[in-house]
Amino acid sequence: MQGNYITNFLKSEDTILEGVVENDNRIELHIKMKQKPHICPRCGEITSKIHDYRVQRIKDVPLFGKPTVIVLKKRRYVCKHCGKKFYEHVDYLPRYHRMTNRLSIYILQQLKKQQSMKDISEVTGVSITTVMRLLDTIGVEPDYKTLPEIISIDEFKGNSGGRKYHCIIVDPKERKILDILKDRKQENLSEYFKRFKDRNKVKWVIIDMWRPFSDTVKTYFKGAKIAIDKFHFTRYIYWAIENVRKRIQKELPDNKRKYFKRSRKLLLAKYDTLTTEQKEELEVMFWYSDDLRIAYLLKEEFNDKVLKCKNSKEAKIELKRWIQLAKESKIDEFKRCVQVFNRWFEEITNAFDIPYTNSVTEGYNNKIKVLKRLAYGYRNFHRFRKRILYCNA
Repeated sequence: MQGNYITNFLKSEDTILEGVVENDNRIELHIKMKQKPHICPRCGEITSKIHDYRVQRIKDVPLFGKPTVIVLKKRRYVCKHCGKKFYEHVDYLPRYHRMTNRLSIYILQQLKKQQSMKDISEVTGVSITTVMRLLDTIGVEPDYKTLPEIISIDEFKGNSGGRKYHCIIVDPKERKILDILKDRKQENLSEYFKRFKDRNKVKWVIIDMWRPFSDTVKTYFKGAKIAIDKFHFTRYIYWAIENVRKRIQKELPDNKRKYFKRSRKLLLAKYDTLTTEQKEELEVMFWYSDDLRIAYLLKEEFNDKVLKCKNSKEAKIELKRWIQLAKESKIDEFKRCVQVFNRWFEEITNAFDIPYTNSVTEGYNNKIKVLKRLAYGYRNFHRFRKRILYCNA
């Protein structure tokens, strides 16, 4: 049964399987090719005369989860007319190669998956350097000629190529990565975007509140509007209520402090999603602090009124009203929210005019984190970039 499987696996009518040797580390397939006439590469005459044999070991696609080696008894022919000596032709083995075409394709397929190059090398029985060389042969360069109408810009922590943060540019409409940049600094972004001649085509750019992003957009995309991703400005509300809880928690005795710490998710959850028992637990927390009650009401007001706006016109009215409520509350932890919302007011309200956010970009960032974690980090940025683009092509 195993012999039939391996013979089918080799996919060649000219292959003769002579034996299989299996041990704990690998599988060896001992084969030879059917003898047939060959054309002399020098004079073009046909010859069937064998000069001698040599044994060649060739790495092939893994079988049963083990690295596989083909042990080929290879013939060397000699031409009767000109005396030229040459080896027989093997379809799946390029000249001077020590691994089959099938194995190269298999490794390239594995490189598209979320696994490290070390894991691929262990499964296939080749060196990590060989896997890296195959990765280097992949052509994944993006199209630098055109830009979509909507682009999303974000950063992620890469720690490769001597840079802590890298920049990712995504088309949120088509849900694809446009490119990965080595740095998130303005000069790098400028160098990248100025090569495009159709920048006027871009209508929207979604970013977080990183000033070099907005400055670059204002410089190179004159006709585009900037929208701040909703997650990035909404989290300031949750940071504020968390800081209020921590402040109140420090003033309480140990037993009450533990209760507050374990109940933090109640404060972050939407009121409509809580059970009757959870609502009662929330009221107990409010009994200890009016600031906590007000902070929770501000959070609910923001979720119910601001985030449910259908366009920027409604959002401007509701956000101004919420900023005034936050000021009147006189809670120090919300001062940061007020400052940020005033500074980015136009860009935040623009986010309500489009159905797109940085969610696609954040999804890619999570995949990149997994890829980086599996490899225990990347030192070479160009390989890291190529792996990201190839995995998410």
